[in-house]
Amino acid sequence: MDIVRRLVPPAAAALAAAGVPPVLARVYAARGVGGPDDLDTGLATLPSFASLKGAVAAAERLADAIERNERIVIVADYDADGATACAVGVRGLAAMGADVDFVVPNRFEYGYGLTPEIAAQALLREPRVLVTVDNGIASHDGVGAAMRAGVDVLVTDHHLPGATLPPTPWIVDPNQPGCEFPSRHIAGVGVMFYVLLALRAELRRRGRFADASGPPLADLLDLVALGTVADVVRLDRVNRVLVAQGLARIRAGRAHPGVAALFAAAGRDTRRATSYDLGFVAGPRLNAAGRLADMSVGIRCLLADTEATALPLATLLDRYNRERREIESGMQEAALSAVESVGGIGDACSLTLYDEGWHQGVVGIVASRLKDRFHRPTVVFARGAGGELKGSGRSIAGLHLRDALDLVDKRAPGLIARFGGHAFAAGLSIAEAGLPRFRALFEEVAREALSPAQLARVLETDGELGAGELDLALARATRDAVWGQGFDAPLFDGVFEVADQRIVGARHSRLTLARPGTPQRTTFAAMLFGHADTLPPRIRAAFRPDVNEWNGVESLQLVVVHWQPAAT
Repeated sequence: MDIVRRLVPPAAAALAAAGVPPVLARVYAARGVGGPDDLDTGLATLPSFASLKGAVAAAERLADAIERNERIVIVADYDADGATACAVGVRGLAAMGADVDFVVPNRFEYGYGLTPEIAAQALLREPRVLVTVDNGIASHDGVGAAMRAGVDVLVTDHHLPGATLPPTPWIVDPNQPGCEFPSRHIAGVGVMFYVLLALRAELRRRGRFADASGPPLADLLDLVALGTVADVVRLDRVNRVLVAQGLARIRAGRAHPGVAALFAAAGRDTRRATSYDLGFVAGPRLNAAGRLADMSVGIRCLLADTEATALPLATLLDRYNRERREIESGMQEAALSAVESVGGIGDACSLTLYDEGWHQGVVGIVASRLKDRFHRPTVVFARGAGGELKGSGRSIAGLHLRDALDLVDKRAPGLIARFGGHAFAAGLSIAEAGLPRFRALFEEVAREALSPAQLARVLETDGELGAGELDLALARATRDAVWGQGFDAPLFDGVFEVADQRIVGARHSRLTLARPGTPQRTTFAAMLFGHADTLPPRIRAAFRPDVNEWNGVESLQLVVVHWQPAAT
């Protein structure tokens, strides 16, 4: 793997002149921040709901339902985005006087989205309105079945639509044709939040609220932040505002009991909540319910109104997550063995794997791990119901995964039964007999799309830090900022002497790194996870500054994510 340093755009000088610390100015500029205004995460900077196509029409229909006391049923998805979107919808609609309930498909029984089977399940609740969250844009049959039964369907989604839209006049999706909302990357939970903003404005216009203002929807932003980060959507400016506002509420002790319980179950302190906690602590525990059991457990946790109700559910989710990690470890080991058995990936541009013993709920995580390891678009399949294979894919820059599946579908109509997703993540179903054909066509599409440069593994860093720049203040500043997909946390590199190495936990290294040529040979504590072999005396390390807390005292610690020998 080559270490490549990012270019620093001219905007860095403007940011530094505006008072942004020089190191952070370089980091932000390299991520597309053009000026100080782009760093403003105040709620007033969010675009209006009026620019989100369909939001006003959906709000009018929901307002009618509230005034007529019609039952509204939310149809959720079984991942963290769908669960948080459902919780936001239930809480927000109830706060505005709605009679609201929810259903969520079981991944293993019904599959994804508003299928006709899920529509039938939802109709048992006797709704007059169905609202999909984080799904529905591809649910033509289910939407049609519900509409024919006399139930109005409001689709709120963020996935890419197909050639045609579902048969309903109420569609809210920033990726639908004609939508001018400035964020194409807002998560499903963000879309539902915006619909609630539009609904509150509509109910205000109708004089519904005694105090004229309506419920404080900003209180839902901890849930919006969790779903946004956990769904790994691109952190454009809109998403950064939503996440920053949600984190501020969590740190201030204003998280919903379910979110606080997820932190407690993982032994994390909400007062120091970070983007990492949302994406790698709370998010996986919430997702584990949909992967191994039933996401209604996760949704009920998020809807809990007391710590006493939420904590047992969060504890159960924590147990599911430990089970998920064990399953994932076994699947990943088997997948690596399968790749090694055929001599590695060779000159392949993609990776497609299947094992009849693999768990359907964990294929997405394994695909992500393999994509990271081999830097190839990866699809991992497991056996689903009726002999069908359920697959989940992850991609690299240069191959839009949903478009790639669409191209496979066009070249072999009928090969893929169903598919949908984003640029970097997608899901699909195929017949088992079609696996060899799919593998060949997916490789063909990847080979056409990806250049040798895109297939090369490169680690981008923000360069070296000068004397005095690498300190605890920088670690604190980077810890507390909002990072995520497309706005990744800063990574620096430099040459160090390995002054000391001790093995901890059998497979990790605690290091003392010395920066040569500095006064008094400045040293830094560092951690290198997953590596217990002896390092050479001098290394070039790519690292993140981190805050280590012990007995209430904070200190600087470097987390080494990659190293290579350096010339002495």
